[in-house]
This record gives sequence, C-alpha cells and structure tokens, in this order.
Amino acid sequence: QISDQKMDELLPIVAFSLLLGTIIALLFFNTYYRKRQSEVRSIANVNPNPNPNPITSSSKPLPNKKSNPKHHSSDKDQSKRHHPLDLNTLKGHGDVVTGLSFSPDGRNLATACADGVVRVFKLEDASSKSFKFHRINLPPGGHPTAVTFSDDASSIVVSSHSLTGCSLYMYAEEKPKASEDKPQTKLPLPEIKWEHHKVHDKKAIITMFGTSATYGSADGSALIASCSEGTDIILWHGKTGKSLGHVDTNQLKNNMATISPNGRFIAAAAFTADVKVWEIVYAKDGSVKEVSNVMQLKGHKSAVTWLCFSPNSEQIITASKDGSLRIWNINVRYHMDEDPKTLKVFPIPLRDSTGTALHYDRLSISPDGKFLAATHGSTLQWLSVETGKVLDTAEKAHDGDITGISWGPKTIPIGKEQVLVLATASVDKKVKLWAAPS
Repeated sequence: QISDQKMDELLPIVAFSLLLGTIIALLFFNTYYRKRQSEVRSIANVNPNPNPNPITSSSKPLPNKKSNPKHHSSDKDQSKRHHPLDLNTLKGHGDVVTGLSFSPDGRNLATACADGVVRVFKLEDASSKSFKFHRINLPPGGHPTAVTFSDDASSIVVSSHSLTGCSLYMYAEEKPKASEDKPQTKLPLPEIKWEHHKVHDKKAIITMFGTSATYGSADGSALIASCSEGTDIILWHGKTGKSLGHVDTNQLKNNMATISPNGRFIAAAAFTADVKVWEIVYAKDGSVKEVSNVMQLKGHKSAVTWLCFSPNSEQIITASKDGSLRIWNINVRYHMDEDPKTLKVFPIPLRDSTGTALHYDRLSISPDGKFLAATHGSTLQWLSVETGKVLDTAEKAHDGDITGISWGPKTIPIGKEQVLVLATASVDKKVKLWAAPS
C-alpha cells in the first residue's frame, strides 16, 4: 500500500517532467529550425543582388564580356562580329554618354559623360587601335547633358545640370601655346572663358547645337542654340557667352531644337505635331538684331520627336510619332505669306513584335545631303534622303539605348581612304564610329 501510494505521488511528477522535457525539446527544435531557415533565407538573399549586376544574370553576360576588355583587340573582333559599317569604338567613359559633337574640321569629337567629364578625341584615323583624347573635368556636383564646339576645335561649350539648376561653361585653350606641331603630344589644358548659372529657369538643357553664322550680313560668329526640357530656347554668342535671343515654343515641353548650318533659322520639335521656325535677323554690322517667329510646319498628325536641317539650310526633315518622315521646303517668301511646303513623305520602316509602327528618336543628315541616319532605342538605320529607302540597319548598334547621333561635317581618313563618318553615343558607356553605306 505504501509503495502504491508513493507511485501515485510520483506519477504527476514524472508526467510533469515528461511534459516539461517535451516543451523544452520543442522549443529547442523550433529555435534551431528557425535559425536554419533564416540562414537559408540569408543565403538566398545574398544572390539576388549580384544577379542583375555582374556575372550570374542571364540577361547581361554579353555586354559585360564586351565592355570588360578595354584593349584595342576587342574593337577589331567586335567589328568582325557586329556590322560591316561599324568602324571603331571609343571607350574609357565611366558612365552614360549624354551627348557628342564634332568640331568644324571633323577631326575632333567631344563627348559629354555622366561621370562629370568631357572628353575630346583626336580622330586622326577612324580605324586607329587607340585615340588620344583631352579630358576636361567639370566643376563638381554637375552632370554634363550636352556639348558643342564653339569657334574652333579648341573651344567647347558644355551644359551641366545639378540640384541648383543648369550651368553653361565655355572652355578654350590659350592661343599662343597651340602651335601647329605640338597639339598631338601636349596640349595646354582648356580653361573656363565664360560661364552662366541657373539658365533656363533651372531646367536641364536637353540639346545644344552650334554653327557659324554665314547667312546675309552675319559676321561668321559661332552661335549656339540651347534647348531646355521646358519650353524655352536661348541663342548664345559662342565666343563671349552673351545671350542674343530667347524664344518659347509654348508647347508644354520641348523634345529638341537646332540651328540651321548657315545660322539663319532655329527650329524646335516639341510636344505637338506642329514645328515652329524662327529666323535670326542680322544687323548690317553682322551682329544679331532679333529672333522672330516666321513659320510653322503643319502636316504631321502626332508629336514631332526630332528634326534636322539639310546642309544647305533650305529644307527640314522631321520625324513624328505618326510613323512618318517629312521633308519640308522652308526656302519660301514667308513675308508674302508663302507657306513652307511638304516635298516628300516617307513611312518610318520600323515595326515592333506586334506589327505596330514605331517612330525615330533621333535623326542626323550627312554633310553631302544623301544619307539620313535615324535611331530607335538601340537600333540604327541609314536611309536614302532621295527615296526614303533603308540602305542598312544595325539592330543592336549598342548594348542599350542610343543617346546621341551626329555625322562628321567632313570626311575622315580610314587608312588611305577618306570616308564620311557617323558617331553614336549610348547608355552603354561607349561611342561608336560608323561608315556611310556605299
């Protein structure tokens, strides 16, 4: 009886001990399981971040393979692999290339890069294995958005955008030091000759084009048209930085604006289907007297994305979201209410995977007026200005969207030949040189 009584007393203790042991075991295993799970999760989390960037992502190995070797052999291999008109690649940019511009003699190419540097490449031979270049570091805090040459190959105007607004800087070399023999080896560093801050009401400059004014009584000065992301366009005197005129598209937002090669007209592509054209009026002493609105190009059914002047400044080529290209005659007697006329309309020969018509983002016409280079995303096309036919296409001209396009104003040597060269810039940190189609 005593032993039975003891057993009865012990049973609850044993049961409680077993229950407590089970709870402790469960707690231990739960903690261990959670810890293992968090380790697994943290291992799983380590991988997603690198995937989009360097090596393991399936979408990016090709660009990295191309961009890692920064030596010249890759240029040759790439041109063999890539496209017959692909002449060369200018590397060394640390970020997106935001703009480019040829010097008036065609032998220098300036590039603006989001790494805060303007580079001026010497194009002695477009097929060179390497190119010498000047490096101009912009004042800190700003990102270059556009670049153009001013009076000559040693004067450069660059726009820079920062949190406080947009600035313009003109860099030029000291003239006495630049002799004919020495430019290749050691050029004097360009210095800021003039600067303006908070231009365009602090809005970013999206395009900037320069030319030498030769129309009428113009004195040959370099003129520069800067176009803001708002609705305003400013005309500048390249050498002094003086503001010569200010116009407004009043069309919600600008896509771009440019100046005619002879310095007579400014034309803007903005939010609507109509293109506004202004005339720069010169005084007898050659200075700019005024800039007045003289005509509108009416005919497109949707927004005009880009435009360019013909080399003789008498025609404008426009690209629109309505899927067409138009060539306009602007050499009309607008004083007598004669309207600009549409000379030709070409369909834009681009379709997406569903068959929907696409538009061109950018245009540039060759200096002989024969070839129109046009881009959409990373696609580059060469068209005949005469017929509108596509002469050649590079579907993946760059490993990303093309941000700038420009024909050199004069032929450039390739070995013993002289060829017309097109330059393209991209978000892929590269600038490419292309030959004109035969």
